[in-house]
Amino acid sequence: MDVSDLLTSAGINIAICVVLLSLYSILRKQPGNACVYFTRRLVSEPVRGTGAISCFERFVPSTGWIAKAWQATDEEILAVGGVDAVAFMRIVVFSIRVFIIAAVICLFIVLPVNYYGQDMQHKEIHSESLEVFTIGNVKEDSKWLWVHCLALYLISCSACVLLYFEYKNITKMRLAHITGSPPNPSHFTVLVRGVPWSPDNSYSNSVEQFFSTYYPESYLSHQMVYGSCTVDKLMKDAERMYRMLKSIDPRFLDRSLPYCIPGGAAHPFMVLNLRADSVSSSTSMDRLQPSQRRKECPAAFVFFRTRYAALVAAQVLQSSNPMLWVTELAPEPHDVYWSNLSIPYKQVWLRKITTLIASVVFMFLFLLPVTFVQGLTQLEHLDQLSRRVPFLKGILKQEFIHRVVTGYLPSVILMLFLYAVPPTMMLFSAMEGNISRSQRKRSACIKVLYFTIWNVFFVNVLSGSIIRQLTVFSSFKDAPKQLARAVPTQATFFTTYVLSSGWASLSCEIMQPFPLICNFFRKFILRTKVEPSSCALTFPHHTEIPRLLLFVHIGFTCSIMAPLILPFLLVFFFLAFLVYRNQILNVYVRKYESGGEFWPIVHNSAIFSLLLTQVIALGVFGIKQSPVASGFIIPLILLTLLFNEYCRQRFSPVFKRRPAQILIEMDQQDEQLGRKEEIHNQIRSAYFQNPIISHQVSINSNLPLSRNTSHHQGDEDNLHGLKSLKPFRYSTSSIR
Repeated sequence: MDVSDLLTSAGINIAICVVLLSLYSILRKQPGNACVYFTRRLVSEPVRGTGAISCFERFVPSTGWIAKAWQATDEEILAVGGVDAVAFMRIVVFSIRVFIIAAVICLFIVLPVNYYGQDMQHKEIHSESLEVFTIGNVKEDSKWLWVHCLALYLISCSACVLLYFEYKNITKMRLAHITGSPPNPSHFTVLVRGVPWSPDNSYSNSVEQFFSTYYPESYLSHQMVYGSCTVDKLMKDAERMYRMLKSIDPRFLDRSLPYCIPGGAAHPFMVLNLRADSVSSSTSMDRLQPSQRRKECPAAFVFFRTRYAALVAAQVLQSSNPMLWVTELAPEPHDVYWSNLSIPYKQVWLRKITTLIASVVFMFLFLLPVTFVQGLTQLEHLDQLSRRVPFLKGILKQEFIHRVVTGYLPSVILMLFLYAVPPTMMLFSAMEGNISRSQRKRSACIKVLYFTIWNVFFVNVLSGSIIRQLTVFSSFKDAPKQLARAVPTQATFFTTYVLSSGWASLSCEIMQPFPLICNFFRKFILRTKVEPSSCALTFPHHTEIPRLLLFVHIGFTCSIMAPLILPFLLVFFFLAFLVYRNQILNVYVRKYESGGEFWPIVHNSAIFSLLLTQVIALGVFGIKQSPVASGFIIPLILLTLLFNEYCRQRFSPVFKRRPAQILIEMDQQDEQLGRKEEIHNQIRSAYFQNPIISHQVSINSNLPLSRNTSHHQGDEDNLHGLKSLKPFRYSTSSIR
């Protein structure tokens, strides 16, 4: 590939980005698209007038959203998206800072050394092959290889310093989130699984007896986890009916309109008075079949009087059999993944092994499309394709078509195949048995990250036949040399991949094509004028974090090998800074808060990328017959490993466990203020397995516990809640 092919790919992607961003700036001004581009504000803020906008302004592209995203502070991001949103944006900020340093060093020092590394007659810039800008153009035993070694030292040291400060700041934010928020029910709650079955007692009685005996002073109460039954189905049907009635146009809610009850006659549209005795008689548990009653699962939420007692109970081995009475700190109520709590604990390890095997099989099956994509980037494969399909011979001879096929089409095809990866990995993570939604996303994030780095980087670098890809690591001692030969030659593909999968994907992210199509179908095909009540989306950490970390990985490994990629990477990260800030402020809704628990994944991935870059440089210097430069890389690898170990010992434990010192101080403060009894009463009502109607989608972690006022201890409490319902009548004001 030459410079003109790269410029063709860049031109296509720039045009796509400009068109999509201009179209976005127009579509976001249309009132009918508010539920697509301002979802968070519609859900969590009162509807306010935005002022009159002329018809001309509504259909003219503008850059107002860019200014708002740029001017937003970290405090605003924290208030809207929580610690998770701020930690995610720190990935982008870290990438911008480290690659600005790398670009200054590599473009002004390393790139000229690569370009003039051989005694050759250079062509015009647009006709030059991109390989002359890589380290492969430097002749063997060149003294200028010291420049690459020095550049690698500067980039590695800068990255480690920036990583240290980011890790330190996010750790402080996580601790501030624990101490600064109102009493969190998850701090007092332990999830116990593997409750042993007893023929004499129910699971509930067993839990009460166990914790009353061994934790008599700190045990408060518990709540069992139930399997699905008729009651759950009725409650879900009630929520579905509520949403249907809420979406009905108020004009059709006239009391004179008839409605029919199955098996009955037509009645005026009015709600019948519900008497307590009729409700209790029609929904009595005695009339339900045994198979329809709520079945207790061998899992329960156990509430303790203090945070410290819950921490100790969660980390102590409760029984001589590690598979029984398994305890861990409970996730916050809105983060619980209820469907997985009914899975027997003895099946969890088997599920994890099964999903791991399925992920590996899926990873190797993906070699087929990657091999096909790499075939398009190599001229000999295109010649074979032309001979097998004769009518393509004349088409591929056209200069523009040839540039598109070799410079743009491969990365686009690979990007389309990769769209199927996150949903698949999310399914695998759900099958693993994760107990919280954030844990499921974190597990999917790790799987997607491993998948993309393997298939997008390693398989493309070691391109060729599948046999070669599987046998290239048959001798691990030759792996650095294999990578050293392959990375500079594949740098052109990674550059075009940054353009297509980077720039264009960010434009698609801000456009929100799927919600936009659904909104168009709902309004113009179904003719529904009322906005949907449940259209809020949470931030897709499992797709966006691996995408950012993949580009960080590509940037580190190609920085001194092919510095020409760095300007395109910087454009991607600057655009990502604006796009993701806009999405956090306007689109995505925070339903739960993990306190930035995914940041260790980011740190470990960055360290792995740095180490791989150093290993590749070690192989390159060995191939180029520069033993002194190779010798200086070894201390750099050791220093990077020592830095990672220090961060692992200093910061990582805070993301795995809660500090006892902080929890004890919070318990003492609650006792001094005299609010322990109030907190205990609120804890009992925090975890509600099947809410009848979900009135609020957005959950603010700073809200007090009193917002969670529903209490659930079994079917008797459900019936008691039904008895307490007062007669009501539908009105247009209530529907609105």
